[in-house]
Amino acid sequence: MSVEAALAGPLFDPLRTWLAQLPACPDGEALAHLLAQHSVLLADGRPLRFVPPKDDGLAYECRVWESGEVETRPDHWHDYFNALVWLSFPETKRAVTAAHVAAMQAPGEARGRVRDALTHFDECGIVVLSTRADLLDLLRNFHWKSLFVEHRAEVRAYMRFVVFGHATYELLLKPFRGLTAKAVLYDVGTDCLALTGDALNAAVDRRLAEDLSSGRYARPRDFQPLPLLGIPGVTAASEDAAYYDDVWQFRPGRRAQ
Repeated sequence: MSVEAALAGPLFDPLRTWLAQLPACPDGEALAHLLAQHSVLLADGRPLRFVPPKDDGLAYECRVWESGEVETRPDHWHDYFNALVWLSFPETKRAVTAAHVAAMQAPGEARGRVRDALTHFDECGIVVLSTRADLLDLLRNFHWKSLFVEHRAEVRAYMRFVVFGHATYELLLKPFRGLTAKAVLYDVGTDCLALTGDALNAAVDRRLAEDLSSGRYARPRDFQPLPLLGIPGVTAASEDAAYYDDVWQFRPGRRAQ
């Protein structure tokens, strides 16, 4: 699959506004020009700045918190997507940074589960929205074939999948069997589900920032595993019901057990 074809996939929709203004490659100069036109502010009103990596020992999150500087490697997909997620979900990125700083241990102490959870979601998070609690329950209980085969039409009609994690965006350029994200599940109304584009991003951003700030997700296992290639429309192979018989990829999971 070409990069252009991958970027056109449905899971890249949250970044669509920005991708439409950029070349289909991690072009540092084009990204810098885009960021100069669309400022992101920290909670105290200071503008965020994307800067080259600095080898001074300061923790990544501390640098963002203290100076508003986000270390960004030029022409690097991982950092490229991180910058686009800052543009798309600024409230949540601010909340993740603040929660990291608040949870930091003294030097030499263990990192801790809270920061592990924050990193898991920051890198690999996805938000699943649905007006149907029964569909969310099927996902929550790892009933993949029931959800994605028997209720495939309902998934398309009543569920939305909003990728947050910048590492997940990078991996989706070359998706592989077993690619899994860490999901937050939201039961929403029809008005929310009807939102698209930047309006949908804003609604997700507000709710997600509030939840991550509250400490609701304190352990990596508080997030729901979601095999991304099972989502209808992500890969043509999933149109065959037998695709979901692959129990290595679509595992029964801890809750089902």
